[in-house]
Amino acid sequence: MILSWIWCILLGISLLSAWYTGRGDLLAGAALEGAQGGITLAMTMAGSLCLWSGVGTVMDQTGVSTMLSRLLKPVLRILFPGCQKDALLTGALSANICANFLGLGNAATPMGIRAAQRMADPHRPGVATDQLCRLVVLNTASIQLLPTNIAAVRLSAGCKTPFDILPAVWLTSLCSVAAGLVSAWGLGKLWKRD
Repeated sequence: MILSWIWCILLGISLLSAWYTGRGDLLAGAALEGAQGGITLAMTMAGSLCLWSGVGTVMDQTGVSTMLSRLLKPVLRILFPGCQKDALLTGALSANICANFLGLGNAATPMGIRAAQRMADPHRPGVATDQLCRLVVLNTASIQLLPTNIAAVRLSAGCKTPFDILPAVWLTSLCSVAAGLVSAWGLGKLWKRD
């Protein structure tokens, strides 16, 4: 809601400035150019999303997802103790983390929602558990081994080497996940003490 107001205010300022300075034709040209750029970006990202969603389907059908789930199980047991008893939760968490590894936040969202629904405490509706908070942190500050969405945006902007940012993405995503998990753990301990 607030972003809608901010957008309207910025649009109004732009229109008033264009009217006041007599540059309405430049504003109209920029609006059309921006709309065209938005469509180009959307098509580029849609292609990337379709490609990696297809790869995810192939991974499911060939058993690679199950193998990744087994590989991630020791880490998931530490971060999410509740997944030891729930194979569906483990599968949803593994798929979510793998999609985030590939930089596919859009594809990871449904799996994250499925995992969050399985983590919800039926005795305390509307209250986030520590595990659920850790899932949100991991989803928000995900480790991206292959930032496909960012690469698609860079490619649509004319970049010749869209993946040359990999070391910076790896470092920042590792730091953000570590900081987020430490904060979630610390706040969970502090909150229980009250």
